[in-house]
Amino acid sequence: MTEKALRLGTRRSKLAMAQSGQVAEAVSQVTGRPVELVEITTYGDVSREHLAQIGGTGVFVTALRDALLRGDVDFAVHSLKDLPTTQPEDLALAAVPLREDPRDVIVARDALKFTDLPRGARIGTGSPRRMAQLNAFARGHGLDIETVPIRGNVDTRIGYVHKGELDAVVLAAAGLQRIGRIDEVTDFLSVDTVLPAPGQGALAIECAADNADLIAVLGELDDPFTRVAVTAERSLLAALEAGCSAPVGALADLLADGQIVKEMRLRGVVGTTDGSRTVQLSTTGPVPDTHDRAVALGRELAAEMLAQGAAGLMGERAQ
Repeated sequence: MTEKALRLGTRRSKLAMAQSGQVAEAVSQVTGRPVELVEITTYGDVSREHLAQIGGTGVFVTALRDALLRGDVDFAVHSLKDLPTTQPEDLALAAVPLREDPRDVIVARDALKFTDLPRGARIGTGSPRRMAQLNAFARGHGLDIETVPIRGNVDTRIGYVHKGELDAVVLAAAGLQRIGRIDEVTDFLSVDTVLPAPGQGALAIECAADNADLIAVLGELDDPFTRVAVTAERSLLAALEAGCSAPVGALADLLADGQIVKEMRLRGVVGTTDGSRTVQLSTTGPVPDTHDRAVALGRELAAEMLAQGAAGLMGERAQ
């Protein structure tokens, strides 16, 4: 007799379905059980408002978490950057798989690179973080750009460029990689130019905290280095008291000497969306070997950023 299928809760977007499909396959391999996708519509999927207006934090997550708590699904897959920084006690972050490329990318007309865009180029993004850093870079390098707020799925966003309404749009490399459209990228933005959102490129696999058997099985998909990196990034975000839609970028990367990982570097940035003022700092230390040390790394850097005036650059601080 075949074992009952595990039910994986997922958003309905093409990207969510692609990421969930990849996780379903991996879970099926480690459990030997079939996995079925259960599509769930979230508030962020149906609302037409800009993410910054509807609060950003949790708009794609709440419905999935509710389904988990009701027992409608056994586990759920989220883009880690969409998760609020406080983890509910009744849910476990069972696995953070190996991270995809965390960088932001440009899809521009005429295969242009960011620095080759014409004067007055209109660049679409729904992210205050991207706006702040692109505008800061443009100011520092004598570029003349206009950032335009947009929403919608990948097709909609790239469509603005194809229709000639925008010169370029900014997207996450990981999302395009997962839906097989990475070849449409015209420029990869160096993390020295634009730091990604905390947790960008990583997935979160969540299940009920009291399901020890499932937590153990899903844990096989966990990548410890990715987990400590995103823990440090999200700790920085939480300590700045900023939600997912705040203009905060963060990236923890591992510094290796040959094959040996020596240290972790955490970088953080916060800025006004017009790019006129930014606070950008970094810290380097031993790779955290516990959750608490990863959290401490993020908090320390946040404290330094707040001391340099970061709070005043974020507009409304998330409540």
